[in-house]
Formats: sequence, structure tokens, C-alpha cells
Amino acid sequence: MKVAVFSTKPYDEQFLGQANQEAHQHELTFLETRLNETTAALAQGFDAVCVFVNDQVDAPVLEKLAAGGTRVIALRCAGFNNVDLKAAERLGLAVVRVPAYSPYAVAEHTVAMILTLNRQIHRAYHRIREGNFALDGLLGFDLRGRTVGIIGTGRIGVEVARIMRGFGCRVLGYAHKVHKEAEEVGVEYVPLDELFAESDIITLHCPLTPETHHLIDAEAMAKMKDGVMLINTSRGAIVDTGAVIEGLKSGHIGYLGLDVYEEEGDLFFEDLSNLVLQDDVFARLLTFPNVVITGHQAFFTHDALESIAHTTLGNLSEWEETGQCANAVKA
Repeated sequence: MKVAVFSTKPYDEQFLGQANQEAHQHELTFLETRLNETTAALAQGFDAVCVFVNDQVDAPVLEKLAAGGTRVIALRCAGFNNVDLKAAERLGLAVVRVPAYSPYAVAEHTVAMILTLNRQIHRAYHRIREGNFALDGLLGFDLRGRTVGIIGTGRIGVEVARIMRGFGCRVLGYAHKVHKEAEEVGVEYVPLDELFAESDIITLHCPLTPETHHLIDAEAMAKMKDGVMLINTSRGAIVDTGAVIEGLKSGHIGYLGLDVYEEEGDLFFEDLSNLVLQDDVFARLLTFPNVVITGHQAFFTHDALESIAHTTLGNLSEWEETGQCANAVKA
């Protein structure tokens, strides 16, 4: 199958290329550019396109892809909020994804952010390099006995729960569906408002849908404890950034860890170190000492990239051979 791989970085080419040689033999063409209405013409004559989180896969793009002969949209990620599924179905385009690659990668990054913010490791690192060994302003708290609220208890949420239970935390969970494995590791399912009210740390592991868009807004934050720690490694638009900035300014939000940002498309995955940031909201976030931001890095481990590559190409092989795929996404 001829596949145009958009938004390619060196690591994408490395892992997809290796997986293709080992098990699949698709004809891969790697393109650095992102997929959008302008660049969709580059997919002319390709059976499939392989896309990532910030590629634009809306109705106008899908129409151009279908007209050019594309039959499959292969997401090399779990989320599919950037795809117009109804338009894809109307045009007869299959959409396949990687529902689970390494839940451990994202879960471990989540906990790394919790520990960094709590023990002020990001600030201590810079102080020591400047010869400042004072401890003022670096006071943390014991995780043991604290309450962690997990919104979204799929595979990643379960792994976060497992780790935090190891620290001796009480773990509350909220999800549309109760997961038996989550209960087995000690998650107590509660209504969302109760989770907001009782949690010292709240971490997000739910998909971005119309229902979860700005789930964490001013109203939700008003129900949380003063000084709450908020972590988001899922999708940026689940958090209302403007509202969380107000929460940081007032002190109601005591700590903020973001691996995703609702306007990250113009920032993340690129080296902008020689440019002036044009996003004033993002620039404001960078001024807070109690905020840690990483650039959509939580998934980024050798194990996860290997799994993503094999699953992505396996999805294409399965669809090519049978016309169906177990990891297909329907509208």
C-alpha cells in the first residue's frame, strides 16, 4: 500500500521504517509538512495517509484526499478529535488509530510532573546551577495520605492509579464507565463534583469530545480545593487555559502541569528557540513559577514509538487484506 506519512520527524521515519522492514512492506513516503487543505494535494495517488495529532483532517481535507484516491486515514495516535468522522464515513474513507501503545509512558510522565511540581525540582535545578543553595520556596509535601483524582480511568488512568497507590495515596476516579481493573488497584469511583472537592491532585486522562471540551473551566475550578495540583497529559482543550490562568493568579490553582495545550498546533514539535512567541496566553503561562510545561512529550519513549509504528502499519495491513480493521474508528 502506498502511504503518505505527514508531520514526519526523524524518529517517525526511524521507527516506522524499521517496523515496515520487519513485518509489513508498505511503500512509505515521509513528508515533513503537516496535512491541511493546502498540502492535501501531496497525497494524490496514495492509498493511505498517516497522520498525527496536529494534522488537519476536516471535511475539506478529506474531500481532497478521497478525490485523489486515498482510501484510509491511519492515525499514529490514540486521539481522533482532529478527524471529521462523519465526513470520512460519507466519503467512504476508513479511519484507523492506535488505541493503546504504552500506557506506562504517559502514566510515568504524569507522575514525573507531579513529583517535579511538588518538590520544585525544576526550580531547584536552576538555583543550583546559579550557586543558590537556599531552600526557601522549595517546600513540598508528602504524597502519602494525599487524595488523587483521576478523570478517565482507561489504561493510562489505571496505570497512574497503580503508581499513586504505591505512594500511599487515596485515589478517586471518574469515568462514564466503571473499569474493573481500576477498582482492583484501589480506585474509588465518585461523582465528578466530589472528585473536584476532595482531591489534592487532579490528573486528566480522558479523550477530547464535545462533552469534555473545557471540562476544567472556572466553574469546575471553583469546586476544587485551594492550592490544588492540576495535571493534563490528555488533550489541551479539556482545560480552559484562560480560566486556569486566573486560578493561578488568585492562588486557587497551586500547581499546574501541562503536556498539552489547546493552541499547541502552532508551537509543539517545532524548534522555535530563535523566534519570539506570538501566543500571549502561552507566554503568560511561562511566567508562573508553579507551572511546568512539556511539549506533548508524555508518549515519547522508545517502547511507545515502537508500539505505535507496529500498530499503525498493522492497521494498514489488516485493512488492505480484509477491508476491515479492529482499530477502526466510527462516527
